[in-house]
Amino acid sequence: MTFRTHMIASLSLLVGAVAACSNPTEPAADAPEAAEETKTLTLYSSRHYDSDKALFAMFEEQTGVNLDVRESKADQLLETMKAESDQSPADIIIAADAGSLWRFQDAGLTQAISSEALNNAVPANYRQADGHWYGMARRLRGIAYDPARWSAEELATWDTLSADDKAGEICVRSSSNIYNLSLMGELIHRYGSDAAQSWATAIVGNMARNPQGGDTDQIRAIAAGECSIAIVNHYYWVRLGASATEADRNVAASTSFLVPEFSEGSGSHVNITGAAIAKTADDVALAEEFLTFLLTETGQTYLTTETKELPLLDSSALPEGVENVPDFVASDVNLETYGQNQAEAQRLFDLAGWN
Repeated sequence: MTFRTHMIASLSLLVGAVAACSNPTEPAADAPEAAEETKTLTLYSSRHYDSDKALFAMFEEQTGVNLDVRESKADQLLETMKAESDQSPADIIIAADAGSLWRFQDAGLTQAISSEALNNAVPANYRQADGHWYGMARRLRGIAYDPARWSAEELATWDTLSADDKAGEICVRSSSNIYNLSLMGELIHRYGSDAAQSWATAIVGNMARNPQGGDTDQIRAIAAGECSIAIVNHYYWVRLGASATEADRNVAASTSFLVPEFSEGSGSHVNITGAAIAKTADDVALAEEFLTFLLTETGQTYLTTETKELPLLDSSALPEGVENVPDFVASDVNLETYGQNQAEAQRLFDLAGWN
């Protein structure tokens, strides 16, 4: 027997002797209570905003729950979770675009939940039917344009971009971008594959340059005279207008933005930033509590003030600058459609030569 073992054994005998002389039904009055274990939620988020960090800190303060936030691009998070498999620590996935959320679902990385609170808060077309993911904020894919060259009436529907008078006028990013794939997903749903491919082929023929850069780059290209029309999400245009940089504000001021319909009276393409509960989440009730928190007035404000997205809740105030986006009527198409048509969308883009 080593010295350490001997000491432990001796101490055990002493403790046993003391316990035998004590009343076993009356614990010592000064015995410390066992510390309650701090709960942790691990968030895999493709967002990277200071306002998100402030919102998460607020949730921690209110609930005592620790949030372990891991940020990366959605595709990188997806591959990480695939590699981690059942050992992934992820409890919640936050991603921009229903098409991205669908990819996590399709890979078997999310779980269906039945939540009365979330179902009541989130309209049916902004959530997955079985509860695999829920919208938390809305985003519009629309058209930035040079108002000296075009009127809003000339760009009122998506099919106007395929007209011959738009030749050499359009700037847009790569077809593999999830925003374009989701737009094409709805075009397929509304027009059918043949007509959607014809539209994409016409857009390629009307491009001012090969697809390149992000949405902000397309808007700047209009101001630089490289094109007069760009397919972009609304918040990129709003952010330029709210920028601390005068050059950015001038870019926004030299352009206009509209939200086209698919056909007159059909409604406009709307997407989401959303969240899902990971398949590996242990405490589903706690994860649901966090998602519900994002749908409070406070949650909606912090999710959209910096990003310039639209709140999911109609009762929430719009972020500053978003009032400059023209009125629109949202399409009632369920956003699952974007994911379900995603592979076909890429196939049609490829056939059209939209790289």
